[in-house]
Amino acid sequence: MGITRRLLAAVPLVLCGWALAGAAAAADKNVTIVLPEEPDIVDPCHASRSNIGRIVKQNVAETLTEIDPVDGSVTPRLATSWEQVDEKTWRFELRQGVRFHDGSDFDAQAAVGSINRTLSEKLDCEIRVKFFGPIELTATAVGPHTLEVQTVEPSPIMPTMMGTMTIQSPKAPADSLTREPIGTGPYVFKSWQPGQNVVLERFDGYWGEQPEAEKATYIWRSESAVRAAMVATGEADIAPSISVQDASDPETDVSYFDSETTAMRIDVTRAPLDDLRIRKAVNLAIDRSAFIGTILSKDVVPATQLVVPGINGHNPELVVWPYDPEQARKLIAEAKADGVPVEKEIVLIGRRGIHAGVTEVMEAIHAMLQDVGLNVKLQMVEVAEWVDIYTKPYAEDRPPTLFHTMHDNNNGDAVFTVFFKYHSDGAQSVLSDEKLDELVEKATYATGEERRQLWQQAFARINDELVADVPLFHMVGYTRVSPRVNFTPSISTNSEIQLQTITFNE
Repeated sequence: MGITRRLLAAVPLVLCGWALAGAAAAADKNVTIVLPEEPDIVDPCHASRSNIGRIVKQNVAETLTEIDPVDGSVTPRLATSWEQVDEKTWRFELRQGVRFHDGSDFDAQAAVGSINRTLSEKLDCEIRVKFFGPIELTATAVGPHTLEVQTVEPSPIMPTMMGTMTIQSPKAPADSLTREPIGTGPYVFKSWQPGQNVVLERFDGYWGEQPEAEKATYIWRSESAVRAAMVATGEADIAPSISVQDASDPETDVSYFDSETTAMRIDVTRAPLDDLRIRKAVNLAIDRSAFIGTILSKDVVPATQLVVPGINGHNPELVVWPYDPEQARKLIAEAKADGVPVEKEIVLIGRRGIHAGVTEVMEAIHAMLQDVGLNVKLQMVEVAEWVDIYTKPYAEDRPPTLFHTMHDNNNGDAVFTVFFKYHSDGAQSVLSDEKLDELVEKATYATGEERRQLWQQAFARINDELVADVPLFHMVGYTRVSPRVNFTPSISTNSEIQLQTITFNE
């Protein structure tokens, strides 16, 4: 029996045949959502993280624009229209008659304050470091409900970028994160009891159409089978991110293509991972086909880069790494002969709950890497520790690390990925490559075909020349939805769950 079959035979594939319980539908219009991870922060300026965005984005705090999950087009939200005044200036007309949950008026000055708060280096908001890292901008109120955004360099996709910028009340603390976010959305943030739940309640003063759900309670369970069973027994209404093994009921379980890509970041600064041969060997050691239709869905797609096809800048010419353990062993032997400390322990870090089946995936990858002769230790951590280790500043005494990640880019352009992950100044980058930095900086301000080609060149350098990652899969999601509610997951479900789209069956 080969290594792949031995590994998968050892991985517990939980096959649950939960029968839908005959619990009577609740008379109220409250909804319970069971998530795989507990939030560690609830400030909307961190809403680009899935465990936060699924709760607060567009529910509590809205964005100026919104990116349509169906076709990627930019649509109005708190801004009703926009125009480019010149190559460095965009003007947004803001919705009138909107109030924050605390009674404050939403106007251009409030938008300026919220943008400045998110972009402040004092808070280190993920929206800033992930989406606005390379861009210097100034927001100005030029009228009661007219906002201008000026950039030092041209920013051709500013309306798209404003689809990531959550807007908070002027009363939000300027120098610290908040545990009680206040926005303009259809729901008020009512409470957060760490270890138990988060509760949102419908905002009667919402500017838009009133949603059906009167209250939403978020709870969390790390085991996919438990989350699925909670919907089956009526304890919850929606369970996003259940495993393919638990998506066993065609009456309640929905599959959808999501925008997530899994990969392992290679810390290229630490021996033996600073040797190109070892980075190639790590990629050659992974049998990607072994996961398809077993631990993961049969519909996942082996990846070559961190953005899915359809995102501007995706490079279709890149080739998936083959499974070649013998070649991996040869490369390791060559490196050892040249004095590379290949026997040094490498830490493989995974995040619990980042996707269904992640522990089993990590255990299998760990064994595959050990099989080709690398000394690897597996370490599974919770989200707060994961973010701390994964994001700058890095510990100077850190060991050589392979860092499992899942990246979401459903915003239509590679700019939301490449600077953040690969530029020398990127918050989650371990690279320092002048040629790549130059490509990223040119692409950020380019337009049209030139922009697309520059991003494609950047991905080619990242994957073929630097070998900075172990690309794994473009993922497929599964969500279980109770028969008492109507909810359709989309490419955005891993980053936001808009409560206003939920309706009830009478």
